[in-house]
Amino acid sequence: MANPETIREIVERNIKMLTMKPTRGFLTCTTRARLTDGLRCEIEEGDWRLAADMPAKAGGDETAPTPGTLGRAALASCLTIGIAMWAVRLKVSIAALEVEVEADFNARGELGMGEDIRPGYEAVRYVVSIDSPAPKRDLLDLLDRAERHSPYLDVFGRPMALSRVLRLNGQETRQ
Repeated sequence: MANPETIREIVERNIKMLTMKPTRGFLTCTTRARLTDGLRCEIEEGDWRLAADMPAKAGGDETAPTPGTLGRAALASCLTIGIAMWAVRLKVSIAALEVEVEADFNARGELGMGEDIRPGYEAVRYVVSIDSPAPKRDLLDLLDRAERHSPYLDVFGRPMALSRVLRLNGQETRQ
């Protein structure tokens, strides 16, 4: 397990490298999900292998977390890791840290039960629980910085360009 000083050194080294070579900060990641059985998807990115499925009441076999669980987990873990990294950078001691994500949605939306019913979340909330001997003002500054620079908080909170490439029977079509 990396200690705070090792984490701080790695972050500072990355900041220095990206200051000298800003173009190295532009990255593209590719994640692939392949339907395998029923509604189960096998997910891969690099060496990582995950899976997603749906509950039995939605037609799945409950063999893996749902895509919604994985999406909320992405936000919760991104915030948790970001807060921990900023705590190390700002030298704020944390004894315990937990982020809980709640999302409200109307299941009728994904079933196409009304044009006015959105298929996604209506609202998302997160609760940050920190145990720390640090002063409250230091913890609030820590949270402000971590939230300002959280990739998944940004993804959840900002519209962005989204495009589709369609491959039908081996032929690619841009739409």
